[in-house]
Amino acid sequence: MAQLIDGKAVAARVRAEVQADVERFKAARGLVPGLAVVRVGEDPASKIYVTGKKKAAEEVGFRSWEHHLREDISQEALLVRVRQLNEDPSVHGILVQLPLPKHIDAERIISAVSPEKDVDGFHPVNAGLLSLGQPGLRPCTPLGAMRLLEEAGCAPAGKRAVVVGRSNIVGKPMALMLLQADATVTVCHRKSDLPREVAQADILVVAVGVPELIQGEWLKPGAVVIDVGMNRKPDGKLVGDVAFQAASQRASAITPVPGGVGPMTIAMLMRNTLIAASGGV
Repeated sequence: MAQLIDGKAVAARVRAEVQADVERFKAARGLVPGLAVVRVGEDPASKIYVTGKKKAAEEVGFRSWEHHLREDISQEALLVRVRQLNEDPSVHGILVQLPLPKHIDAERIISAVSPEKDVDGFHPVNAGLLSLGQPGLRPCTPLGAMRLLEEAGCAPAGKRAVVVGRSNIVGKPMALMLLQADATVTVCHRKSDLPREVAQADILVVAVGVPELIQGEWLKPGAVVIDVGMNRKPDGKLVGDVAFQAASQRASAITPVPGGVGPMTIAMLMRNTLIAASGGV
């Protein structure tokens, strides 16, 4: 039976570390880190996520603001708000909650955020720095996944890592972080032969949003599995992208859903905000 990688416990440790660092930062600089979250419209999931981020920010000692804007706000008006936050010296981190309404170009909004305040790590400049292996703000979910691997005692160096999913938010940055940690990395997508590729993975990271896509019998015995997926089945049960019960019989360590990667995303957002307030990585 696989060891459970407890994301809630690890996230609590990260947030405690950030809180202690914030106290030292305040004493040394006389400055309180500030996080501004922009939410557009009434998406229920976005409201829950933003509430969680604001609460976490306050718990670690940040100043936090939620800018809740109307669903029908124009793209130009949203850009104006982002520019105002870029220019506000009390705001060190800016997060634009996705998804945005269909009439707004999300890529344009993300690109309007100052790279130095882009605590989501999505700005093209930060994506480029990651690709080049240079310091910069990293996307929170893959950054959290890397911390979970560390906590599980899994050093990627020399191991074969398989990432299922190639999104700009998780899959691509995850692959780059594993590559920089000296893993041999394969990125899979909908045209990949998943059973064949998954069977080679010492480290498997799955982020596609398809309930229980990865079957337990595909896994290499002893693999470490990071399941980023969060899917609600018709009966209301939350499941990941990996068939957990079968996978846990073959893996050496695995993240549960919920309680695995999810809590780490907010914890690493707090870490990124402190880095931004400090003026660099």
